[in-house]
Amino acid sequence: MARQELTYEEVAAAASRLQGEGRQVTIDTVRDALGSGTPTAIHRHLAAWRAEHAAPPAPPQAQLPEALLADLARWAQQFAEEAGSPAREALARHESDMAALREAGEALEAERDDLQRDLDDAGRARDEALATIAEREEEIERLNAELRNARQVAMDALVGKAKDQLAIEGKDAQLADLRQQLERNLAATATQSDARLAAEMELVGAATARDSLANEVRDLRAQIAALRKK
Repeated sequence: MARQELTYEEVAAAASRLQGEGRQVTIDTVRDALGSGTPTAIHRHLAAWRAEHAAPPAPPQAQLPEALLADLARWAQQFAEEAGSPAREALARHESDMAALREAGEALEAERDDLQRDLDDAGRARDEALATIAEREEEIERLNAELRNARQVAMDALVGKAKDQLAIEGKDAQLADLRQQLERNLAATATQSDARLAAEMELVGAATARDSLANEVRDLRAQIAALRKK
C-alpha cells in the first residue's frame, strides 16, 4: 500500500525539532527524522518552512582604522563641547523656567487651597441657608395653619353672630308685631276713651243745661211767686 504524501506540518515539525536540537536542517536530516518521504516533497515544504523561520543574514561589520577612530573621537568630543555650550545655556534657561513654573505652581496651589476653603465655607453657608429656609418654611406652614384655624374660628364666630342676629331680628319682628298690636289696642282704647269721654261730656253738658234750666225755672217761679205776692 502506497504511503500518503507528506504534509507541510510534518516537515515543519521535524525541521523545528532538528533546529531545537542544534542539528543542521537539510533534506536528508529531515528525511531521516521522518523515516520516509521523497526529496522533492521534503524540499517543497522545507523551503516554505525556511522562508518563515530563517533568520535574516547579518550585515557585514565595518572596520575603521584606529587612527580614523581616534580622530573621530576627538572630533566628537570637540563637537560635543561646542554643541554643549548652547545646550547648557538652554538647560540653564530651562531650569530657570522650571523654577519659575514651580513657584507659579506653588502660588496656584495656594490659590487653589484658598479657593477650596472659600468653596467649603460657601458650601457650609449654603447648607446653613438651606437649613434656615427649611425652618422658615416650617414656620410659614405653621403660621398658615394657625391662620387657617383663626379664619375658621372667625368664620364660625361670624356665622354664630349671623345666627344670633337672625334670632334677634326674629325677636325684633315679634316685638314689632307686639308693638303694632299694642298700638292698635291703644288706638282702640283711645277711641273708646274718646267716645266715652264725648259721651260723658255730652252727659255733663246735658246735666249742666238741665241744672241751668232748673235754675231758670226756679228763678221764674220765684219771680212769679213775687208777682203774686204783689
